[in-house]
Amino acid sequence: MNRAARIVCAIASALPVAGCAPGVLDPAGPVASGERLILLDSLGIMLMLVVPVVLATFSIAWWFRAGNARATHRPDWAFSGRLELLVWSVPTLIVVFVAGLAWVGSHHLDPGRPLDASEPLRVQVVALDWKWLFIYPDQGVASVNRLVAPAGRPIAFRLTSTSVMNSFFVPRLGSQIYAMAGMETRLNLRADKPGSYRGLSANYSGKGFPGMAFTLDAVPTPTFDAWAAQARRNGPVLDGQGYAALLRDSENVAPYTYRAVAPSLFDAIVRQSGTPHARFAIDGRAH
Repeated sequence: MNRAARIVCAIASALPVAGCAPGVLDPAGPVASGERLILLDSLGIMLMLVVPVVLATFSIAWWFRAGNARATHRPDWAFSGRLELLVWSVPTLIVVFVAGLAWVGSHHLDPGRPLDASEPLRVQVVALDWKWLFIYPDQGVASVNRLVAPAGRPIAFRLTSTSVMNSFFVPRLGSQIYAMAGMETRLNLRADKPGSYRGLSANYSGKGFPGMAFTLDAVPTPTFDAWAAQARRNGPVLDGQGYAALLRDSENVAPYTYRAVAPSLFDAIVRQSGTPHARFAIDGRAH
């Protein structure tokens, strides 16, 4: 094989994994780990039916081939109670097992359920066109398209949208959840180890959708405290005027921070999202 042929073969063999990145099957938190377990358990239960059916299909085709004189032709056969029992009982058991698994898992991984008794980091999330706003009410700062949180500490999210419905998703941490105008949803996640995790909108929301992504940086607690202190010293103020500027459509926005946030801004956004005068109704001095 010449050099050019070897290069072509190498490229062809790499294509199936090109563009692959860690995702739902490489969890970095307890919620994503629980979701992966449900996925694998469901797959195992369904394979208990799929594998025997596939093997039986090939076995029947092989046994009743034209050249097999031992195969019995029974043109008058019409019914078998044992076969009917087998045909209906196995799928029924599969449905029961999968339904039970989904029931237990969905309650255990309820997005609004606190992960543990420790004090979470509170983060308010606003989906805009086409960017993400993260407000830290306890730290008095905010950021766009970058979320910083202490590794190992639960994060309690409150989410809403200013216009169309969006879906907040950090694949390696789990639990995709919708953000909707005039409504608030809740989500609890935790990054068990430091790292940079990709976040995205998983619901199409217009022309800027491909660039509506963010990064969740899980860092040690001292690093997070230093980041929050640095954010309080730099950047604009997120008051009524700053929020009106955020409402303007923009794409592929580079991350930046706000040094102060107007009191109760998130609650005002929830009340006024989707109304014609939302961009002018929010006011208040930042603290």
